[in-house]
Amino acid sequence: MISAIILAAGESKRMGKPKLLLPWGSVTVLEHVLLTYIESGLEEIVVITGGARQEVEKIIAAYPVRSVFNAEYANGEMLSSLQCGLRALSAKAEAALIGLGDQPQVRAGSVRKVCDTFRKTGAPIVVPSFQMRRGHPWLAAKTVWGEILKLKPPHTPREFLNAHAAEIKYVEVNDAGILADLDTPEDYRRTRPRATG
Repeated sequence: MISAIILAAGESKRMGKPKLLLPWGSVTVLEHVLLTYIESGLEEIVVITGGARQEVEKIIAAYPVRSVFNAEYANGEMLSSLQCGLRALSAKAEAALIGLGDQPQVRAGSVRKVCDTFRKTGAPIVVPSFQMRRGHPWLAAKTVWGEILKLKPPHTPREFLNAHAAEIKYVEVNDAGILADLDTPEDYRRTRPRATG
């Protein structure tokens, strides 16, 4: 079983308002991300909350996902949210797919491709790549979770990936969305779709 961890605990400081709650088509940014992962066929999806916790939990209550609050969210470290997610996963999970709550442009096909590559190869780390740049969601097999859980700031998930460069299985995807997150009002204005219906 592959489980997904959606990192959604940020404080949206650069956006100036909770970016996961912004409209994205006919839903919110976070809902669009959840729908993409649900469509990809993942059995377990855990959303890590922090900033705007109550609003985020209210949104995700309508979906077949679980929320886990990261009490350390205010330190701004993605590592603490990732560790929080790994600890919360089902004992049946063989791998964790790590996605970002502010990446609504990622396509379900890219998520499936990362998962399928793990199932076929058993690689300990699978990372999607677009034009030679790695993005999210990336996958970590259970065999490397212990190492991630032992990391302490200022170490980051990026450093973990760099340390394991030789073991990474890269998957080429024709999806610039794996690189695109929403950090600023300009990012949002430039990429947001119009609501339909």
